[in-house]
Amino acid sequence: MANEKRIPRKATVLQEQCVACGCCAKICPLHAITIYKGIHAVVDINKCVGCGKCAKECPASIITIQEVTV
Repeated sequence: MANEKRIPRKATVLQEQCVACGCCAKICPLHAITIYKGIHAVVDINKCVGCGKCAKECPASIITIQEVTV
């Protein structure tokens, strides 16, 4: 198990469907999500660790946690 590699996961927002309510930004423990000009949420992939709290909090269910290729 020591050689097992973790696949990085990151949050992804369907920006066309985002209403910029800010629920995801408020719940993110690493402040990886911001609301861009009151239009939609943006994820800073350098801060996001893929914990999934934002996806669970999103009332529109438009945030997914996806594996990232390295």
